[in-house]
Amino acid sequence: MAAEKRAILLRVANNKIEGDGAALKKFMGKAAVLANYHGGDVLEEAATVENAVTTDATGLADALANNPGLVAADLGEAAAATLETAIAAALDATDRFTLVVLAASESLYLYGFGIKRGAAVDREAFARDVVPTICYVADLKVPAEATGAVLYQALKDPNMKLKEIQKLKDGLARMEAAISRESREPWDKHDCA
Repeated sequence: MAAEKRAILLRVANNKIEGDGAALKKFMGKAAVLANYHGGDVLEEAATVENAVTTDATGLADALANNPGLVAADLGEAAAATLETAIAAALDATDRFTLVVLAASESLYLYGFGIKRGAAVDREAFARDVVPTICYVADLKVPAEATGAVLYQALKDPNMKLKEIQKLKDGLARMEAAISRESREPWDKHDCA
């Protein structure tokens, strides 16, 4: 069985992300940064995603343990220690199919599955673009109310979905070929005449 994709969205009210903890340094070193970001209430739209769990800094670890498709946490005006703890919890809960998004008031950071590592994205981004991007990468249903666009410039491969579909088609073709070989009569398999 394939591993499930999931996403973690952390919203902070801070203008700048500051701190010198190990988890924050690791996150910032590998995250794609959108410095031309116009923040807003990403949590309200994230709450409309099917099976999303919303929480605050104190409930983040418990929410992550239940492994939903999307965990959205409001960290408020986060001190360096709170931010470090939240990032550490998010990184501990990640696997190779997890997307972590940190939305500050003036910058956006994307880390993990499907994201260009350490990229500085020049594109202007808005709060309404965060949820469609998360849904696209993590294979979640996009809410009907979503009006934003996917931030393709932050992705490793803008055609990642097309490639995933092609892999599935190739696998299906191989299975169909194997089944057709098994269903032939024994005299069709060995032509000794």
